[in-house]
Amino acid sequence: MTAVDTKATSDVEAIASEAFATLNTGRQISPFSSRFPGFDLDDGYRVTAAVKQMREARGEAPVGRKIGFTNRTIWDEYRVYAPMWGYVFDQTMHHLAGIDETLPLAGLAEPRIEPEIAFRLASAPAPGMDEAALLGCIDAVAHGFEIVQSIFPGWQFAPADTVAAYGLHGALVLGPWHVIDNERAAWLPSLAAFTIDLARDGTTVDHGQASNVLGGPLSALRHFVDLLAHDPVNPRLAAGEIVTTGTLTRAFPVAPGETWTTAISGIALEGISVTFV
Repeated sequence: MTAVDTKATSDVEAIASEAFATLNTGRQISPFSSRFPGFDLDDGYRVTAAVKQMREARGEAPVGRKIGFTNRTIWDEYRVYAPMWGYVFDQTMHHLAGIDETLPLAGLAEPRIEPEIAFRLASAPAPGMDEAALLGCIDAVAHGFEIVQSIFPGWQFAPADTVAAYGLHGALVLGPWHVIDNERAAWLPSLAAFTIDLARDGTTVDHGQASNVLGGPLSALRHFVDLLAHDPVNPRLAAGEIVTTGTLTRAFPVAPGETWTTAISGIALEGISVTFV
């Protein structure tokens, strides 16, 4: 191993340890990219793998992935111009009915809300699949909220930082699963054409549409499958995993006492509601 390789490995280990130590504390730190010269996306995904192992060692189990920055309309806001991803764990995923539509924000840093579409995989998708083939790998669809967070003050970071910081993932709350069975012919076009309104305490704050996420949630999944095919340290998607595909609107700060709701049209999914405490 060269001196450069040794330094890179040492940096990844240090960053992973710091990211893990910051998890669930609500604390914020300066971006890794400002302190570790040359820290890049490949290093970020090595940190992802290392932090996953640390979380598993303390009893957490990965249940799927989140894809972030699929919504091109927010790229300029965050100065991130390509999608990224992170793991979702059994301790960060919740079903709205099971938590009485109430979610604590304790331990999350500058949390924001994102309305999303999630898929449950019945079989492993392969790189190069078109959207119809990808839909054939999915057995159920749900609408949910991802609660994202930034362990970096003011949501200021480089792309590699977002990857190392759990893909900005804080929590995922899901509405009911809709098993699609033999209705795929109807789901395929609706997943590319629905619209959604996001409201805080009864006041609409944004309007979104399926096409915001790389042309539609299935398109976002296709991009992610192809991205994972080139990842040397993290596994490809497997049957049984849940994948949430990115925010359909802008992401908004949330605070205890607020109730957030959605109204969704053009697809066989109902709106959802969550109150933060």
